[in-house]
Amino acid sequence: MAVTQGSFRSYDFNRMVVLFSMMNEQTEVSCAISTAAMDHIEGTKSIKPEHREAQYFRLRARIDARAEAKLLATEFEGNPPGIVLRSIDF
Repeated sequence: MAVTQGSFRSYDFNRMVVLFSMMNEQTEVSCAISTAAMDHIEGTKSIKPEHREAQYFRLRARIDARAEAKLLATEFEGNPPGIVLRSIDF
């Protein structure tokens, strides 16, 4: 199974998550990472909403690696199924 980077979708202020995708061969898998998880990885707090996209791209290698691991382990959540990353995942 070939898992590759997908795309950045958006920062959802109401849910406090960054939405992105991963590609599982030809299938796009919806993913999300909490802003708390990104802050945990980076060791920071109080990132302004307009800087969340840049933060995601700074951390993308670690985020994608963990999302890939959860995808390969079939740790899907929600309906439709997707990958959700939280601080505990890092």
